[in-house]
Amino acid sequence: MDRLEENIERIRDDFDVKNEMRDLTLRRSRELIRHCANTIRAIHRGEFNQATELLVEARQAVAEMVEAVQDHPDLYYTGYTQDALKEFVEASATLALITDVPLPSPEELNVEHAAYLKGLAEAASELRRHILDIIRHGHSDRAEQLLSYMEDIYGYLVTIDFPDAITGGLRRTTDILRAVLERTRGDLTTSLRQAQLQAALQSLEQKIQSDGNTNGP
Repeated sequence: MDRLEENIERIRDDFDVKNEMRDLTLRRSRELIRHCANTIRAIHRGEFNQATELLVEARQAVAEMVEAVQDHPDLYYTGYTQDALKEFVEASATLALITDVPLPSPEELNVEHAAYLKGLAEAASELRRHILDIIRHGHSDRAEQLLSYMEDIYGYLVTIDFPDAITGGLRRTTDILRAVLERTRGDLTTSLRQAQLQAALQSLEQKIQSDGNTNGP
């Protein structure tokens, strides 16, 4: 019992440090999520320069958060930290996909593989919004290309067949992407049929006008 007080006080000091680090990490994770949300908002507005600048800030926030918890693996692997890193992957991958630049790797983003895959899945889901914005102005090859990106990402993710304890619940995220993909494919098919119908009607109208001019007085 002679060392009881010493041991308890040492543990208390350790918990004080960990609790302060936990509060700091929570604040940093919220800040990172805010940067990522603003990045995606800028992407969908077509403000790619601003999105790139926001991602620079987000990358700095990632570096600070990861460095601060490197001696506290329990805080690094906790839900709010990994969720924030997943959001960073989502924002980074969304910008890459929409601007047609190479996807960044997990190492380039400084994230774990599970967070990377989940962020990639959510980035693919974000493409739906961009596709809908495109087809509001009529069917286009660009919308088809973005759909193919969604299909490719889903096609790879569905092959990651490991327990949720390893993937961080990737299967559920992949299932959500599948539903988003199916709806988007349906919307794009409808858009294509409407475009084909409109083109056929215009062709018919031109033919009628042409015939009228030919048979006129």
